[in-house]
Amino acid sequence: MKSIRNSSVRFFLFVVVAVFIRFAMISVEARKHHSNRNKPHKHLKDKGSNGHNGPDPATNIPGPAPAPLPYYGSYPTHSIIFDVLSFGAKGDGVSDDSKALLAAWKAACKVSGAVVEIPAEFKFLIKPITLQGPCMPHLVLEVDGILLAPPQVGAWPKSGLFQWLNFKWVHDFTIQGTGKLDGQGSAWWSPSGVYYIQKRSKHNPDMKVPTALRFYDSHNVTVRDIKIMNSPQCHLKFDSSSGIKVNNITINSPENSPNTDGIHLQNTKDVEIQHSNIGCGDDCVSIQTGCSNIHIHHINCGPGHGISVGGLGKDKSAACVSDIVVEKISLQNTLSGVRIKTWQGGVGSVKNVTFSSIEVSDVKYPVIIDQFYCDKKICKNQTDAVAISGVKYDRIIGSYSVQPLHLACSNDVPCTDVDLIDIQLKPSSNGFRGFRQALCWNSYGKSQAPLLPSSIDYCLRTESRSVKRIARSHSEHICPP
Repeated sequence: MKSIRNSSVRFFLFVVVAVFIRFAMISVEARKHHSNRNKPHKHLKDKGSNGHNGPDPATNIPGPAPAPLPYYGSYPTHSIIFDVLSFGAKGDGVSDDSKALLAAWKAACKVSGAVVEIPAEFKFLIKPITLQGPCMPHLVLEVDGILLAPPQVGAWPKSGLFQWLNFKWVHDFTIQGTGKLDGQGSAWWSPSGVYYIQKRSKHNPDMKVPTALRFYDSHNVTVRDIKIMNSPQCHLKFDSSSGIKVNNITINSPENSPNTDGIHLQNTKDVEIQHSNIGCGDDCVSIQTGCSNIHIHHINCGPGHGISVGGLGKDKSAACVSDIVVEKISLQNTLSGVRIKTWQGGVGSVKNVTFSSIEVSDVKYPVIIDQFYCDKKICKNQTDAVAISGVKYDRIIGSYSVQPLHLACSNDVPCTDVDLIDIQLKPSSNGFRGFRQALCWNSYGKSQAPLLPSSIDYCLRTESRSVKRIARSHSEHICPP
């Protein structure tokens, strides 16, 4: 009887040791976090306890006023954590930590609900990299530290000149955290950087200036809480994707940084962008061809070029954009407020677009439709145009510094079903030298008081069946109904 009891004890001890060894083997690759992961995220300090330097002073650029209702994400307890430090990253801001990030990604990609962690109080130099799926669902990239792009143009490989951090074929994915993605793009904006690009472009005419963070053919993606700054060109781009949610992010680059769009959407549908601050050198949000069902709200924009649909139809291309809602937007000291811009010669349509509850302060052109868009000194006049219909401007209020409203529609393809409702725009008090009259050219629809300046009330023409027929004929069989 005693020997049986001893055998049972030995068997129990054997099982305990086996379980412990198995858990230790898993921990070599990932650390398991339990209830202590419910603690609030640590904010970056000027200097960490480990002696590494904190954020670069250049990151303290003042941005727009805080957006309302901030939201902070967290990942579930009991998630398996893949810390890049455990995969060989140095985190000193000088060593190349690209391989460590890629290794952590590949390991986490195989585990449902995994978290790739960029820990706080470290800086990680990352060269252009593609983080590729498909992965197991609910993968999270937690950025609490700082990711740095190569600071010199010459340090970028030729194969990495399209984007810095490229996410490809990821589904059910979240990137979040209290940290920063710093594109260190100032070298790209300088004359020497332009010369370098032009010199290398002789052998590669399609060479581009890099986008900081790009998603391609990705679905059900959430980007929240992070800060993206100083991208060489566009900061955040979604291409051929769907089910996108952007919430409580900050995008920041200088006003004179060329072509640094905040968020760029192309061939992407089912998007919500909300409660974020965007200041850059180009469009705060740019909506390009192939986009539909886009909802943008509670955004602070400035500096920058405003919220734009287009430019569309360049080089006689087809463009289709529909079902766009832009509301509850604040714009300060921007080139334009809300605008639609198309090139002459294009085909297709822009339809069902609403701009509502827009507040502007010292904005040069608060309301724009420009079907003569041209980024050169001279562009050739052409008859075809992207047809624009069903555009509503409702409650656009504030001050302008050049012109309150500018609707310049194609000579051959008029804008139809344009609504101007409750537009109240006053000249800026800061040395106004612009035009007090609204401009409407070949634009049809209706207006509704209050309207200020009063010239807006006489801006739109009354529609007829023949006008609508002309507009429809230029978009039929090109864009879906």
